[in-house]
Amino acid sequence: MQNKPRKLRRSVPQKNSVFLDLFQDKKNLLKLYKTLHPENEDATEETLDIVTIDNVLTDNLYNDLGIMVGSNRLLLLLEAQSLWSVNISIRILLYLAQSYHEYFERTNQSLYKSKKVKMPKPELYVIYTGNKGRKPDIISLSQEFFDGADVDIEIKAQVIYESDKDNIINEYIVFCKVFNEQIKQQGMTKQAVTETIRICKDRNILKHYLSSKEVEVITIMMSLFDDEQIMRTYAKDIKRETLMENARHMLKIGKLTVEEIPICYPDLSMDDAKEIEEELMQFA
Repeated sequence: MQNKPRKLRRSVPQKNSVFLDLFQDKKNLLKLYKTLHPENEDATEETLDIVTIDNVLTDNLYNDLGIMVGSNRLLLLLEAQSLWSVNISIRILLYLAQSYHEYFERTNQSLYKSKKVKMPKPELYVIYTGNKGRKPDIISLSQEFFDGADVDIEIKAQVIYESDKDNIINEYIVFCKVFNEQIKQQGMTKQAVTETIRICKDRNILKHYLSSKEVEVITIMMSLFDDEQIMRTYAKDIKRETLMENARHMLKIGKLTVEEIPICYPDLSMDDAKEIEEELMQFA
């Protein structure tokens, strides 16, 4: 007897996030897609389907979004947050494998028959909410883990950073940066959350979303502070960003050289120092 296809898990992870909640709205989802594919003028809300799966890694707070476009394209967007890690390419690999597994079950296709299965073409993106610095525009599994060797498995993803473009992805990145800045100033408090929302509405950043769902957004953002692991991650991230900012200032006013940064700030590496130098050169 043929097994019925398992129902796709369309619910978001147990703990929601602003990233996922924002794009549950099909209007915002369409804006996101058109940001990535402005040439596709025929795209509508009906052609997009959220296929976010239950998180396949360690917890439910990573912001991973899957989108089916029609029946032949699968977009995966993963948020790297503001703490950069090349391990995100492995997250993409595992998430992509799980997404295809669920797709084959949903479409009732067997990998053990001779007939070739149909599978949607993948598009992989990482949304990074920190400063770009010397980070790459494309991340590659083979490049990061095998020194660029021609290995039997590869994952490549486009990294999206803050820009001067007016689109919903950039607005989300700015929102995250404002939030991180408020945490530095106010600590992990409700005031940091409400001030983030106020600033972003004043700057016309996700204004409609934040105005219409302010109570929900506060609840979502406050839930981050209830998780010990997330608190440790934010604390570590904020400490590093503070050190980077201090070193950036000292380098800018000539009190430190690039080579002296790792000596005066042991938690920062020479790569961090070079990243700071490159950022300053861009604005020179």
